[in-house]
Amino acid sequence: MIIPDIGIKKLVEDGFLPTGLKIGPSSVDLTLSDSFSWPVPVKNTITLGEAVPHKHVQKDEFLLEPNHFVLASTAESIRVPHDMAAYVEGRSSIGRLGLQVQNAGFIDAGFHGQITLELENQSGFPIVLKKGVRICQIVFVQMSQPAEKPYSGKYGGQSGATPSRLEVDPEFS
Repeated sequence: MIIPDIGIKKLVEDGFLPTGLKIGPSSVDLTLSDSFSWPVPVKNTITLGEAVPHKHVQKDEFLLEPNHFVLASTAESIRVPHDMAAYVEGRSSIGRLGLQVQNAGFIDAGFHGQITLELENQSGFPIVLKKGVRICQIVFVQMSQPAEKPYSGKYGGQSGATPSRLEVDPEFS
């Protein structure tokens, strides 16, 4: 079951979401931070399971060239209750300009921190990313019962555009 605006307001009251966000009928918009990061592989190759160096910058505006990719972050830190999960979706108004907003898409019960987004400019024109713009929306869903083991993984508490930590997964350790 998707949590409606009334339930989202309760999440704000209970401290799971910060105040001042634009709440829609069934989602809440999150804004872009000033943190950007992108992979800079040593051998011009990315091998899954091996750590990849990243370039990090903090700036109020970031120029994303056509057909380029960058990690970004929501300005807001959120917490997901133990009896809910959430989905991050791009905003239609952003997608219609050729900017694809992704993340893994799913946020587990118990996650806390800023959300790292994968942004790709699919247009033929440079796009200026500005701190504070409403970049994505989050949809909360009610689980049938609280998680027995809420999220306590490698991205918990993340701040800023956080690179992949795939190399710490058990199959690569």
